[in-house]
Amino acid sequence: MTTPFHHEPGSLPGPVPPPGCPAHSMGAGPGGLRRYYGPEAENDPAGLYAKLRAEHGAVAPVLLHGDVPAWLVLGHSENLHLTRTPSQFSRDSRRWRALQDGSVAPDHPLAPIFTWQPVCAFADGDAHERLRGAVTDSMERIDTRGVRRHVNRFSNRLVNDFCEKGDAELVSQFAEHLPMMVVCAVFGMPEEYNDRMVQAARDMIRGTQTAVESNAYVVAALTRLVERRRAAPEEDLAGWLVSHPAGLTDVEVAEHLRLILVAAYESTANLIANVLRMVLTDPRFRARLSGGHMTVPEAVEQTLWDEPPFTAVFGRWAVGDTELGGQQIKAGDALLVGIAAANTDPAVRPDLAANMEGNRAHLAFSGGPHECPGQDIGRAIADVGVDALLMRLPDLELAVDESELSWVGNIMSRHLVDLPVTFAPSPQQEIDADPLTSIAARQRARTDWEVSSPAVPRGTGATPAGPQPAHAPAGVRIASPAPPEAPDESPGLPAQRGGPTTIWQSVARWWSGR
Repeated sequence: MTTPFHHEPGSLPGPVPPPGCPAHSMGAGPGGLRRYYGPEAENDPAGLYAKLRAEHGAVAPVLLHGDVPAWLVLGHSENLHLTRTPSQFSRDSRRWRALQDGSVAPDHPLAPIFTWQPVCAFADGDAHERLRGAVTDSMERIDTRGVRRHVNRFSNRLVNDFCEKGDAELVSQFAEHLPMMVVCAVFGMPEEYNDRMVQAARDMIRGTQTAVESNAYVVAALTRLVERRRAAPEEDLAGWLVSHPAGLTDVEVAEHLRLILVAAYESTANLIANVLRMVLTDPRFRARLSGGHMTVPEAVEQTLWDEPPFTAVFGRWAVGDTELGGQQIKAGDALLVGIAAANTDPAVRPDLAANMEGNRAHLAFSGGPHECPGQDIGRAIADVGVDALLMRLPDLELAVDESELSWVGNIMSRHLVDLPVTFAPSPQQEIDADPLTSIAARQRARTDWEVSSPAVPRGTGATPAGPQPAHAPAGVRIASPAPPEAPDESPGLPAQRGGPTTIWQSVARWWSGR
């Protein structure tokens, strides 16, 4: 099949519908190409995928905002090839012909997504290895058990805000706030957590008229953080990136923090909301969870197949003329990784109602060298957050008919507008007032009964809490350097042998975040 695009500036086939023409709202654009934005794409993405598959196969031409042409990759195997072959499909957006010929202006609504930045997400080869190595090394220093304790406390704080009322709106009161609270704590900037940061993080990738302004707000906050860490490093993600041997500049550190914030926040907020919706609306989920036949992590994994938090990732850019899924791709063409479409590809899921538990072949976190490095932390936030909410309010019920739920979509994600619920009012729970542990992973002394690989030195280890910012969320502590002789108080398993009861009690405390 030949390309449906004419590769001259502004020369898409067919006449452009005049302003106000019904074709604009029906999803049809110049040359009859379907728009991957607007009412059809937002309200019925699954229906749009089905139409595109029927019309074009595994790779379909679509139009982005401003009727800019791109390719949406629908097939599972085609998406794997797209993400795993950087020699053919680069992450460097400067290759995009639409940018080179001026078809896309710098103030385009999607500019916060595609504008090149000095980050690993826009790099290939050696540059990618250097930048990605700094990110993965720094993220490996995060104590996932410490993060779970943060999530458990933050979750209970949020539930305390509405548990006595008997009703709540779980998107705006829970799902949107929990990930930002955790991200700010992990970054080392809890004082920046507020409603404005939450809304800016969502707005900057929606392609709205205020997206550029929201992006500037987030970047300013992260730049202030980097400046503080350059002057006085701390044991947090920002401090580790600043001091990493790769020698990242302040701009590189700030842009990587921005990248992680957007990916971690948007994906986890959507994931939490999607899991809760499925628990409240799908009888299979609720019955199996309450009956002990499904764990919350299993429910999360099923949701990653059915309702991935990112529906697509923009983008990849063709290095040269090539072929993908029967389509002729030209050098400089833009392509989108179709995550939601790939997860429903009939070639891998002929029965969409089939149970996918234990199967992690979904593309919810993309794939290849740019696969999300923080996916396990995202899973932990969703696992612990949803579990804490259901433990506190086990009788949650949807307050409206399922048909009344609505979504807001963009080329990257689709999220619930609201999720109103009712429940029996319950008293607030006392939140542990003890200082939260550092998010830095601690080295544990090896014991004669442990079987493990040699530990890699990670630096200073645990740190006590220092002076706290005036506006830090209650219960959050910022770590300050500890003297080398500070004893290890890791809540891990006992150093000496213990009976089964002792060990399993420790495991239970770790899992529940206590």
